[in-house]
Amino acid sequence: MREEPAEARELYNVRTVGGEPVLSPLTDEEERRFRAVLLAELGHEISARGRARFPAHTPEDRRRLVDVARLLTEHWGQPVTAVAEDELRMCLHLEGHAPGIGPAREAGAARAAPSLPSVPGAI
Repeated sequence: MREEPAEARELYNVRTVGGEPVLSPLTDEEERRFRAVLLAELGHEISARGRARFPAHTPEDRRRLVDVARLLTEHWGQPVTAVAEDELRMCLHLEGHAPGIGPAREAGAARAAPSLPSVPGAI
């Protein structure tokens, strides 16, 4: 399957993530657990393939994914970028693995850190 170059796509109704607070339907404990799962699952996929895609239907979902990218950047010491692919999906990627830049690396070949951060209290 061939992906279009990032420059050729036009994204409509996709806005940058703002700084205004949004009330979450999740409790603080549920939010913490969900972020821990995202951090682990997306981190494993990014370390294996160089990028990971995830649905982002609401501004809150997009903020969460941007925060996961920031946490992975801090842990690995190399930039993990979160970009909107369309209105409903975001891609978190390492440098050189953005959507449309070519195939993701095969398992084990990415330049990611060897391990993920431990999240206290994660299931």
